[in-house]
Parts: sequence; structure tokens; C-alpha cells
Amino acid sequence: MDWLSVIPPIVAIAVVLWRKEVILALLSAVFSAELLLAINEHSNPVFYAFLGAIERVVAVVSSPGNGRLLVFSLLIGALLAYVRNSGGVTAMVNKLVSKGIAKSKRQVGTVTMFTGMVIFIESNLSVLTAGILSRDLFDKFKMSRARLAFIIDSTSAPVCILVLLNGWGAYVLGLLNNYELEQSSMSILWGTVPFNFYAIIALLMVAYTVATDKVHGPMKQSELELHKSVVKDEDSLKEALVAPTKARFMVVPLLTMISSMFFFMYWTGDGDITQGSGGQSVLYATCFALAVAYFLLLFSKRFTHKELVDVGFNGLSELLPLVTIVLFSLTLGASLKELGTGLFIAGFVGDNLPLIFVVPMLFIAGGIISFSTGTSWGTFAILIPIGVPLIQALGLPPSLVIAAILGGGVFGDHCSPISDTTCVSAIASGCDLLEHVKTQLPYALFGGVLALIGYFIASVVML
Repeated sequence: MDWLSVIPPIVAIAVVLWRKEVILALLSAVFSAELLLAINEHSNPVFYAFLGAIERVVAVVSSPGNGRLLVFSLLIGALLAYVRNSGGVTAMVNKLVSKGIAKSKRQVGTVTMFTGMVIFIESNLSVLTAGILSRDLFDKFKMSRARLAFIIDSTSAPVCILVLLNGWGAYVLGLLNNYELEQSSMSILWGTVPFNFYAIIALLMVAYTVATDKVHGPMKQSELELHKSVVKDEDSLKEALVAPTKARFMVVPLLTMISSMFFFMYWTGDGDITQGSGGQSVLYATCFALAVAYFLLLFSKRFTHKELVDVGFNGLSELLPLVTIVLFSLTLGASLKELGTGLFIAGFVGDNLPLIFVVPMLFIAGGIISFSTGTSWGTFAILIPIGVPLIQALGLPPSLVIAAILGGGVFGDHCSPISDTTCVSAIASGCDLLEHVKTQLPYALFGGVLALIGYFIASVVML
């Protein structure tokens, strides 16, 4: 299949740019991928591509890991609806402002960034918690949801890949343990931290945005448009706010979710939190938090059971479009894996390179694969088996090579409209997915260029 395997990602990007419609772009890309797979096997490839696309969706949903992600993404809608309609979010916002913790844009940004950094155990939990906590604060201080999406997205994965005391670290460690190297896998992994230039730069860009209260590029336009709409619709916005009640209606479900996440990571890891299943744990924690929110509101006698059911299903329905995007993103990733897109890109980039360019090109390959497939973990699984033999054969610094692969995966993930983290960040912040991608892309590209320069300089110095 070779170079033809890159056609589906190109189709997805072209349709997004042309029609500004993500679902259509993903469906087109999935169909083109299945068409390529069917051409060599069937005399009527168009018909079998149609059937193949349907079966690919079924296969994706049948996967326990994907199923958990989809259910989690739906249940988030119900949880958001409960905390929003309870008046707890409004009460929490008022309390933070009155206590002086969030009385300015900079303080609101700091609270959001700090929340995302503290919850380093799982990236989706990080963006969800920070998003729920900060949505109304950003609205109150006339900051765009695009800025919120950027802050929580660019805080979560970079922190997870730098701290490493989580499922991310355990996953990469498992990949490295398959090889015999002079250093231990653990020492190589911890050695990647100072060389993970993109993750460090991403956090610095968030800190800059928070400290200076400045945004650039398309995000600046989003802020200007927000200010115009706020002035125009201020009265209607006031009417739409839920009257404040008690902050506990928001705080208790969030604390329940965070604490139970730690418990379930410990439980699914058989006593080792770093070996726990992030996918299982975040779903269990969300269900637990949802149950707590339901009973809090029921016992408060502000809602009947029937009203709470209606509120929950309304929350689910609000997220159906984004969950559909997550589903088709996963489907496209599965089709591209079958095509061998990632392996082709990695092999193409890695062949016949001068030694000094190997590490920078591994970073570029990681970015392209992650952008094309929408998965940083899948990128790690493809590139680490390519990078480790290069370490063994050419004597390259192990931590530098692995850091370039990890950083490239996170970089591409930040740029990709089909990444599950990008979709969840849009869900948590209440931002349109395309707007989030469009406004975050210049920041991610700027960070990627700086990281690439960093890997080139490190290669010059260390090789």
C-alpha cells in the first residue's frame, strides 16, 4: 500500500478545510481508507468499502477500551448538566471571587492551570476537572472558551508525560522493558524529562498566556468576537444563568471523581497505582461522581427523580455530536492501523538519515503519525520499536531519542482534530471542536518548531 496509505489523513484535512465539517471529513477519510483496503480484495471495492466502514465502526465500539471512552464521554454530559443545573457552579464561582482567589483574569487562569497540573494521574480527568471548575469563571471574566480549551489541553498531556507517576509512565516503561539496554528502562524514562522539550515549552506557553493575559492569532479573534457578543446579549446571558445555591453541589462530585480515580487506579493496578488502567478508572470514577451528584440533588429536594432523569438525558444529548466525532476518530485510527499508515511514515522518515538528523526526524515522525492517527500512545507503540534499535546500533543517547518520540507524539496530538484528548478538551471547556483546533494550532506549531530546534542543538552537542 505504501504511499497510498497517507491518502485518508489528507482527505480528512482537505474536507475539514473545504467544508468546515469534522464528521463529514472523518467519514470521508474512513471510507477512503476502507476503499484502499478493499481494492485488492474485491471486484466491487466501493460496495465493500461501504460495508467495511460500517464493520469498522462496530469493531471499534466492540473494543472494551474504546467503549469505555465513548461511555465516559457521554456520561460527562450528564455530570456537567447536574452540576450546572444545581446552581453549584454559580455558587462556587461567587465563592472564589468573594474569597479573592479568582478576582482577576490572571488568577482565574492560574487556578485553571494549577488544577490541570495537580491532577497528573490521567489526562482526560485533568481536562475534565479543570474545565468544569473554570467554565463559568472564564465566562464571568469575558475570556473565551477557546482560551480555556487551550489551557487545559496544553496542561494535561504535557504534565502527564513529564511527571510519569501515572499510566503514561507505566505504558512507556512497558514498551522499553521489551529491550536489552545498558541503562535500566526506569533510568532512561526519567532521563527523558529534561529532554522533553515540547512538553516543557507547552507548559511555558500556558504560563505566558496566564501571566500576561495575552492571546495571539485566531484565539485573539475569538476573544474579540466574544466581547462583541457579550455586549450585545448581556441581558439574555444574565437570564440564562442558574441561580447560585450551594457550592457543595459542584465540589462534592468533583472531589468524589478525583479521589475515586486514585482509588480505582490503585485497585485496577493490584496495589500499584502506576500499573492501573486509566480507561477503566476514569469511567468508574465518573459513574461514581454522577451517582453522588444525583443523590445530592435528590436529597436536597430541589429536583424530583423524573426531573433529574430529564436533566441527565438533556446533558447526554448535548454531547452527542462530539461523542460521534470521538467515535469516528477512533474508527479512522483503526482503519489507518490496518493500512499501515504509521509504519510507512516512520519508515519513510527514518531511512538514510545522517546521524545528526535522526533525533529531530524522530520528533517530526512522531508529530506526523500522532496528527494523522489521533493517538499519542499509538505513536509511542510504533516509534519506540524503531528508535530503540537505532540506540543500540548507532550508540545514540537513549533518553534523548525516547524524549523526541514522546514529545513528537504529544505535539501531533495537540495539532490533531481527531485526537480523543482534543475532543475531550473541547467537551470539558464547552468550546466548538474546530475552533479549539484552529486557535490552538499556532501555539502548538510554534512550540513544535522550538522543540525541533532544541533536538537539533542537543544532537550537535551530544553526538
